[in-house]
Amino acid sequence: MNEAIYTGKALGYKTQKLIAIGINAAASDDRATKKQMMSGMKELAITKDEIVDVLRVVLLTSGMPPFTKGMKTLYEILGK
Repeated sequence: MNEAIYTGKALGYKTQKLIAIGINAAASDDRATKKQMMSGMKELAITKDEIVDVLRVVLLTSGMPPFTKGMKTLYEILGK
């Protein structure tokens, strides 16, 4: 399914992955957020700062609880 969704026609795969991280974080789906973050960091060299920028948009659009959960997930991945 990834190949059908992540086509990169108008938006690059990295941008699409960052959007997926934001959507999962906004939905407070810890498992999916972690999976998207980990694969994005491994496959696309997505940085901590890029994910934090996405989570700031989550804060603006979805509020503090999803932002906090997303940050917690990020720091768990980074071992902090």
